[in-house]
Amino acid sequence: MKIYDTRAGKKVVLSPIRDHQIRVYLCGPTVYDYGHLGHGRSAIAFDVLRRYLKYRGYGIVFVRNWTDIDDKTIDRANREGISVRELTEKFIKIYKEDFEKLNILPPDYDPKPTDHIPEIIDLVKRLFDGGHAYILDDGVYFDIATFPRYGELSKQRLDELKSGIRVTVSGEKRNPGDFVLWKFEKPGEPSWESPWGRGRPGWHIECTAMSIKYLGTEFDIHCGGQDLVFPHHEDEIAQAKSAGYHYARHWMHNGFVNIDNEKMSKSLGNFFTLREVFRTFSPLAVRFFLLSTHYRAPLNFSEDTLRQADATLKRYNDFIMRMSEHAHSTHAEKDKSSTVDRIIQMSREGFESGLDDDLNISKSLAALWELVHEINTRVKEEDFTPEDAKRVLAFFRSIDTVLGVFSFEKEMLPEQIEALINEREDARENKDYQKSDRIRDRLLELGIALEDTKDGTRWKKV
Repeated sequence: MKIYDTRAGKKVVLSPIRDHQIRVYLCGPTVYDYGHLGHGRSAIAFDVLRRYLKYRGYGIVFVRNWTDIDDKTIDRANREGISVRELTEKFIKIYKEDFEKLNILPPDYDPKPTDHIPEIIDLVKRLFDGGHAYILDDGVYFDIATFPRYGELSKQRLDELKSGIRVTVSGEKRNPGDFVLWKFEKPGEPSWESPWGRGRPGWHIECTAMSIKYLGTEFDIHCGGQDLVFPHHEDEIAQAKSAGYHYARHWMHNGFVNIDNEKMSKSLGNFFTLREVFRTFSPLAVRFFLLSTHYRAPLNFSEDTLRQADATLKRYNDFIMRMSEHAHSTHAEKDKSSTVDRIIQMSREGFESGLDDDLNISKSLAALWELVHEINTRVKEEDFTPEDAKRVLAFFRSIDTVLGVFSFEKEMLPEQIEALINEREDARENKDYQKSDRIRDRLLELGIALEDTKDGTRWKKV
């Protein structure tokens, strides 16, 4: 499998540090507000990566953090007159609910900086003792001049770098790009004891300390949104390497979400939370939309593009429902070998070939759509058996362990049930009572009971 490594600036072969195990760290959100489409895209992009590596037989250790202490969490908690912990626990719960609806697998570990203050202090001490840190009036800073390779991730020259957005600019800093490791205590802010005085961690040191704790001093993949390349991930590399650690072997970053071809931004007023989008579209349709464009490419959101993704997903689910119908039909077996296995194998090879090429989802989905076309042709030609349908369903269940978007028997949507009821009504009108009974029995197997009344057929879950 090849992935695009941001530091290398090209696709590289993914080579695990340990046999048959890959360790991944994903920078999670700062939990001071509702999650938006950008958070959803990053979480889903690397959820697909994680699922595909597992599909390929790797053991996975996956860490995704919550940033629960920084300027934004403190400012909002103070505005609302509650503690930072009350605020962040509220939004962590909301994120977990939203991510569950998007069928994102929970991480193996989801650490928070406020639970890892000793590890953070130990790492700052290591940097301080190694001559990479110095003290100013407002905190402890990292001296980027002590790390000559600074800029290797973002491809920026050390002498041209400027302070990042979250880096407090101080005229006393040795270099404009020096960043804070430990912020000294201010009124109204949470703080902890340290060898340099009470205070709280800087943003960048948090992820470095937590990733090392859970994944070790060298792990396979560090990933996150494109906006984290500089300064956040650049600073993480500087800290970890200066502390004497190998740190992450590969770096992966997903692209931005654009709204009607403009970058999503609160300042532009084109900002959509996940919960706002869920009011109009099902979470699985949102998931399919967010994963259906290559993870590194910009993704343009509009109601039209999401509606198109929703319609495509429904076509896949309708196909799966028809396969389920065929699998339970009484169609006689044909006395000849089926070509379905060959079609499935070609689709599987195309699906895997796409994802092996830096998660080229377009190629993978094209292979699936070709299978749908081929199978539909055989169904029309009546060159299709219940066993064929079962094999197709097994294939879709297999690849859905990667995609996580399809609806199978236990997840039938109301519109799918109504479609089956309409098909049953057509069968009854055509006096095809065997088909009518098969549909009724099939729905009953799925936990749906039908009731024929003078006003039409009604259904309910049983």
